[in-house]
Amino acid sequence: MSGVLPGLLVLTDRTQAAAPLPEVVAAAVDAGARAVVLREKDLPPPERAALADALAAVLAPVGGLLVVAGPPGPAGRTAVHLAAADPFPRPRPALVGRSCHSADEVDRAAAEGCDWVLVSPVFPTPSKPGYGPALGPAGLARLVRGAPPVHALGGVTPGDVADCLRAGAAGVAVMGPVMRDPGRVSEYLAALGEPTR
Repeated sequence: MSGVLPGLLVLTDRTQAAAPLPEVVAAAVDAGARAVVLREKDLPPPERAALADALAAVLAPVGGLLVVAGPPGPAGRTAVHLAAADPFPRPRPALVGRSCHSADEVDRAAAEGCDWVLVSPVFPTPSKPGYGPALGPAGLARLVRGAPPVHALGGVTPGDVADCLRAGAAGVAVMGPVMRDPGRVSEYLAALGEPTR
């Protein structure tokens, strides 16, 4: 674990999920995932809160971390992940991360005292078509300097993990591959040199 996050961060996307999200996350946790970002920002707040509770219950037995994307809702969460343009929440939640796509955004996250940043897209990905071009390992390395701990996001395969770590990333964040096949968590953990379950 580097900083507050383990080396692998799983992001949810129910449109790509092979089964209902709680089942996919449970399978990912069984394979070794220990941190999950709940996205699904289009859901009505009560439905999203219920889903957050369900995922937190899946992660609790292994001491895992649920991070909720977007500013904290009325129920509040101890860990939130902000989009690049989201205002920084006050009062500050215990843990705050931010998505970044440029040096200016990374600098802002550092100045705010974010606990981590997700830098994307590192490689071409259909999930982030509006955030190109892909940075590649060299672009990732430029954004890592002076940043909070960075997780590389966007088209990262297990074979790309070593390049991301060499570029200075603390870990990787993965959405589509794990949503479609949660057993792939073990491939990412092996590439990160972390124990697989």
